Amino acid sequence: MIRLKDVTAGYKGIEVIKNINLSFEKGSITSIIGKNGCGKSTLLKTASKLLEPFSGDVTLNGKNIYNIPGRKLAKELSFLPQTRNTPNISVYNLVMHGRFPYLGFSRIPQYEDKAIVENALEKLGIERYRSKNLNELSGGERQKVYLAMVLAQDTDYIFLDEPTTYLDINHQLEILDIIKELKNMGKAVIMVIHDLNSALTCSNKVCLLDKGEVVIFDTPGAIYSSRDIERVFNVKCNEVYLAGEGQSQYVFSI
Repeated sequence: MIRLKDVTAGYKGIEVIKNINLSFEKGSITSIIGKNGCGKSTLLKTASKLLEPFSGDVTLNGKNIYNIPGRKLAKELSFLPQTRNTPNISVYNLVMHGRFPYLGFSRIPQYEDKAIVENALEKLGIERYRSKNLNELSGGERQKVYLAMVLAQDTDYIFLDEPTTYLDINHQLEILDIIKELKNMGKAVIMVIHDLNSALTCSNKVCLLDKGEVVIFDTPGAIYSSRDIERVFNVKCNEVYLAGEGQSQYVFSI
């Protein structure tokens, strides 16, 4: 379990998130939602050791995350940022980057590393792109490659910063299905997401932030019932049950 206790963090002495108390468990999806500038990405970076808090504790299985060496931590958690440069690299070699925490001094992949990469390519359905340069792929295809790299890294905790942003609806749904599969594999997926309907329909827990503080951290049903989303975003939210799919969808209006 990753736990944040009384965490305050930000940049250059300016607080962005304040008094955060959250925990993330394996085998679950947690969505972090809130208006632009409320601290969602800051929270994600703080929970994954990319940003050191001003105060409070971040622990992994009871150990202070800052006392865990970087190489060892890279076997426990992975982070996929929202924006990144597209490197001049083949799909296969990028996915192999996920195995770097496990390689020895020689940095030569062993049979097991190659097998894990092959499995990641297969699971994401991108074997046919293995020799292609990343620059040759569409945005949705590249996102699958990055998720394959994360899968090859084989961590229990996966942090995703807006994994579906800028993708068309087909690729959005594909990425969300992949995220659900990661959960089914027993991993904890913690993601920042702007699509409120996806947050409520795909997650086990939702964290609603406002002005750097947690408004509510609970199940999607409890989040909807609280009406806090309506207040924070100044919208109306209606639940629509789809009998054919056996689940609810959420419709937002002004």
